[in-house]
Amino acid sequence: MNSFNIIKTVRLTEKGTRQGEKYNQYTLVCDRLATKIQIRKAVEELFKVKVVSCNTLNVRGKSRRQRTAQAGKDRDWKKAIVTLKEGDKIQLT
Repeated sequence: MNSFNIIKTVRLTEKGTRQGEKYNQYTLVCDRLATKIQIRKAVEELFKVKVVSCNTLNVRGKSRRQRTAQAGKDRDWKKAIVTLKEGDKIQLT
């Protein structure tokens, strides 16, 4: 797996923005099979920053139902919260 397959996108939310400003943490959507070590190396390679810690969690997809009796479901995904070294930043714009 290369770095582009491991890191899918950066999540931009209000909570994530506050974490970025206060704790220098960023929330990423990652491949479900990626480990913490692979995510750390991918972030360091793609964004040219130093990662202090990497926390991961598996998020279950929500059940959805729109005007039908049959329910659908969003995909399950993996969230990674990455803490960067003091002074490092990821340019999100």
